[in-house]
Amino acid sequence: MKHYVLFDPSKCCSCGACMMGCMDQNDVDLAAGGRPFRWVKEYEDPKGEPGNCTYMSISCRHCADAPCVAGCPTGCLQKNPETGMTVYDRSKCIGCHSCAMACPFGIPRFSTRDGKMVKCDGCYVRIENGMLPSCVRACAFGALTCVSEEEFARLEKENSITIMLRAVNHL
Repeated sequence: MKHYVLFDPSKCCSCGACMMGCMDQNDVDLAAGGRPFRWVKEYEDPKGEPGNCTYMSISCRHCADAPCVAGCPTGCLQKNPETGMTVYDRSKCIGCHSCAMACPFGIPRFSTRDGKMVKCDGCYVRIENGMLPSCVRACAFGALTCVSEEEFARLEKENSITIMLRAVNHL
């Protein structure tokens, strides 16, 4: 069953727990220049009002038709059929950067140690074993959630109806 990690910016306080969960899960070595696969970015109010900002927890979007998968000439990247996450096999990576050039979000990056690609894999092994991705598990405020494909479709339908009702001033 496919899964989606959803982000609600209204619940994010930029605490960094999602980054810490990611770093712990993936053994990120900050001292050696490693970075988490999920990070939080702050966007200030464009009008310049003090204290008015939005936080975004950013990671791989695990696109349905992932351009990085299509751009990889060796089959290093592929969609996990069970979870829907974009996963990779570093043993197949030749360090050509085709995936990074194909990704419109700039997500794949390359290890300085061996020149091979690294990125978020959605904690697909955790999902396959009935657990939440580490970033979702670490988020104490519920800004990150992991939902099944069915739940995602239901939420998408509810949101569409809400948007429609707002547009015609019924909400």
